[in-house]
Amino acid sequence: MKVHVTGVAGLIGSHLARRWLELGAEVSACDDFSNGYEDNVEKAVRLYVANCCDLEAMIRATRGADVVYHCAASPHEGLSVFSPHAVTQSVFCTTVSVATACVVNKVRRLVCMSSMARYGNIRVPYTEDQHPEPEDPYGIAKWASELEVSLLAKVHGLEYTIAVPHNVVGVGQVYSDPYRNVVAIMINRCLQGKPPIVYGDGEQERCFSHVSDALDCLVKMADSPAALGETINIGPDENFVSINKLAEIVMRHTDFKGEPTHVPPRPQEVKHAYCSSDKARRLLDYRTTKTLEQTVEEMVAWIRKRGPLPFNYHLPLEIVNEKTPKTWTEKLI
Repeated sequence: MKVHVTGVAGLIGSHLARRWLELGAEVSACDDFSNGYEDNVEKAVRLYVANCCDLEAMIRATRGADVVYHCAASPHEGLSVFSPHAVTQSVFCTTVSVATACVVNKVRRLVCMSSMARYGNIRVPYTEDQHPEPEDPYGIAKWASELEVSLLAKVHGLEYTIAVPHNVVGVGQVYSDPYRNVVAIMINRCLQGKPPIVYGDGEQERCFSHVSDALDCLVKMADSPAALGETINIGPDENFVSINKLAEIVMRHTDFKGEPTHVPPRPQEVKHAYCSSDKARRLLDYRTTKTLEQTVEEMVAWIRKRGPLPFNYHLPLEIVNEKTPKTWTEKLI
């Protein structure tokens, strides 16, 4: 099996490449290191340093692959309201480029990562048969990407599966980005002696998924007849927690003494967002093996060893007005 992974320096991409290497696959990958760490990439991976919007580069990188996993994106849901151009480019443009390259190279199957952001402010738990009503540019771009992939696949005979991982966390996740990855941000701050920041009242509800629990499903998507042409949520649907509870867990595992800092809510943030895993259990035998407590404990140990980092405000704010969070405009994180 020849597998190509886009966004290999990121959390899901790096773990996925590692798992396929363990399974004996020949793995190639690409990344421009804008949203991941170089030391996440295994030396055995044939690496192309490229931006996925570059069609010619993607045609070169995916040539000969049997399966392509498209993980690359700028996964900045909250930021997308204030940097819609950059985030949309990184989501939609990259997907069109990668899907086109797959068609050109006659790749057998494309596994495309979407996001829970596709659903928006609708009834929870989200199920795959609900019509998406995304609330922000990131979610809109993910939904549009799914439509693009399904159309190209139908016209040109490309096999595809849409994976919808949600709130995936674990060792290897970027923790120096102030715009995303709430668990990692909280841990990084607490290890620097700073309180976790909570937007709004903190009663937003989420389920967090250990990256290892997503891998079995993603690997099966490469060959599973049951997954062909399907959209499948991947992640837990039990033990959802509030952001306040998450902050409490992080503070306990980092030995931080104090209280979280509450700041005004962010525009377009959905209050209750978590998915049903029934379809993944039925088609791919999904199961949850890691608790949030275990996940936070692992991440704290890893970040302690690697070292807390200053936050890098590496993306421009395209829209700055009275609605833009001061945590970003004044670099308070």
